[in-house]
Amino acid sequence: MFSRDNWQEIFQTLKKNKIRTLLTAFGVFWGIFMLIIMLGSGAGLENGISSGMGNFATNSFFIWPQRTTIPYKGFPRGRWFNFNNDDIDALRANIPEIKYLAPKIQGWAAGDGSNNTIRKDKTGAFTIKGEFPEWDKVDPMEIEGRFLNQFDLDERRKVAVIGTRVKEVLFEPGETVIGQSIQIQGIYFTVIGVFKPLNTQINFGGEKEQTIYIPLSTLQKTYNYGNVVGWFSVTVNDGESAAAIEEKTMKFLASRHSVSPDDKEAFGHFNLAEEFEQMNGLFAGIAGLIWIVGTGTLMAGVIGISNIMLVIVRERTKEIGIKRALGATPMQIMTQIITESVFLTSLSGYIGLVAGVGLIELINFGLIQFQIESDMFKRPEVDFTTALSALAILIVSGALAGIIPARRAISIKPVDALRTEN
Repeated sequence: MFSRDNWQEIFQTLKKNKIRTLLTAFGVFWGIFMLIIMLGSGAGLENGISSGMGNFATNSFFIWPQRTTIPYKGFPRGRWFNFNNDDIDALRANIPEIKYLAPKIQGWAAGDGSNNTIRKDKTGAFTIKGEFPEWDKVDPMEIEGRFLNQFDLDERRKVAVIGTRVKEVLFEPGETVIGQSIQIQGIYFTVIGVFKPLNTQINFGGEKEQTIYIPLSTLQKTYNYGNVVGWFSVTVNDGESAAAIEEKTMKFLASRHSVSPDDKEAFGHFNLAEEFEQMNGLFAGIAGLIWIVGTGTLMAGVIGISNIMLVIVRERTKEIGIKRALGATPMQIMTQIITESVFLTSLSGYIGLVAGVGLIELINFGLIQFQIESDMFKRPEVDFTTALSALAILIVSGALAGIIPARRAISIKPVDALRTEN
């Protein structure tokens, strides 16, 4: 296989008809090139969407009250009910599978539903949310200063953590923000932090950059909400099923608020864990489809090489007969033909692999160089394992492409081969 004479013969055979060789090799080149491009693009799509989710706790769910649809315990259908502060301690005491519990409520102003926030001569309409300190663990963020803590909550402190867009609207560029005062609903709050969200794909009740977080207890008092809680964000312990704990939580809250256990419409809910699993399934499906399409395209090129090797074998029938007459074994003939096939397939495929990876890296470089940011496409890449897998496919495909021509070559009897006219 590694004989110098054999390799010289391979090169001479392939050079004999350069156009035919190039056109045949192009099929394999294009197949592996498109496979790498599609895999890199699929990775860019997955990276874009996944990075948009940041470090959001994906084993979480959200639940809020809605109008009942079934009469229960003397209450009519169509009844509105609210969660309250007592539910917080009750959930913690009765559902040990909860890791983080972040109750929240949103403040609304009269009229158009916006919240007027004032600082000196500047005014902005922002979303005001009452939060628990645990929210920073559910939806992590970059913070200049600090986030809310338990003392802020217990003492109903008038403190606020503002989004980056709020800072841009209410403060001058370069101006110190931490420790300054802003006015919300006629009440002065001290800014203790400025946050930048780590994810942009998951929003609840307004753009995050245009949100102001204040302690939930402070918002309840500011807006005269009493002990009302708008909704709960729940993160379950590692290893627990978010869907199972979600069902358990809804049944528990239904019993506390005299809601029929059969009333499926009394609670609104959103299970992020299920959505995340579906998204992972979607990406797996896309990757599988890419491999099927790319491998199919590659196989078309391999079939082309197999066909051209059959032509080469037919053209070299007399030569093969002479080799057999001089003592060449069938295995030596097969090895020669398969080596030619593997060489042509591997060389053209390797060039396609390098070209595909090079184009992916060029696209990634362009995105970084020109600071092109997208929540749907980021860091297209092809990992080392994928490249090795593609290389293995090339070698195996080359061997398979040479088997049929090789078997055809050894099936010819030496006497018949010598009688053949080229």
